[in-house]
Amino acid sequence: MSALKKKTKKPAAKPAARRRLVGKSAQPSARTVRPARRVIPAVPALKAKSRGDKPAAKPMLVMPKIPAHLAAAVRALDDKKAVEIRVLEMGQISSVADFLVIATGTSEPHLRALRIALEQALDEVGVTSRSESQNNSGWTVVDAFDVLFHVFRDDIRKSYALEALWKDGLDIPVSAILKA
Repeated sequence: MSALKKKTKKPAAKPAARRRLVGKSAQPSARTVRPARRVIPAVPALKAKSRGDKPAAKPMLVMPKIPAHLAAAVRALDDKKAVEIRVLEMGQISSVADFLVIATGTSEPHLRALRIALEQALDEVGVTSRSESQNNSGWTVVDAFDVLFHVFRDDIRKSYALEALWKDGLDIPVSAILKA
């Protein structure tokens, strides 16, 4: 009987968390389970290049259908000597607009002239638009529902860098729009 009493009177072991707090060292014990390292699979295109194989052919980009009011507005910007006109197709990327047009004007009077030309070109095609600009801000926005036009002064355009913000958009060559 005395052997049984000795077994039942043994003190219970301290919980693991309590042992770590009470112990002199804050080092984790050898029993600590660490998460497994995540293995990132190699990209197939990079494998092909490293082996000397020919990489897969790039898919051809199909030019999206250019709306008539977009073509008319880009022509108006070009006629009024807007600088660095860029057209980005944003269909699947943004729910705000299908196309983003960014252009540069040389001065505040030039920005006003470009805004007026844009509004007139859109009115001639039958598209209602809204414009927003403030005196000496260097930035004019014309909203034609599915097309947004941003006309900047050069220093303001570099400051905001909308092209970098929307770099995933398909860049449509302006020369193709002017020919259409």
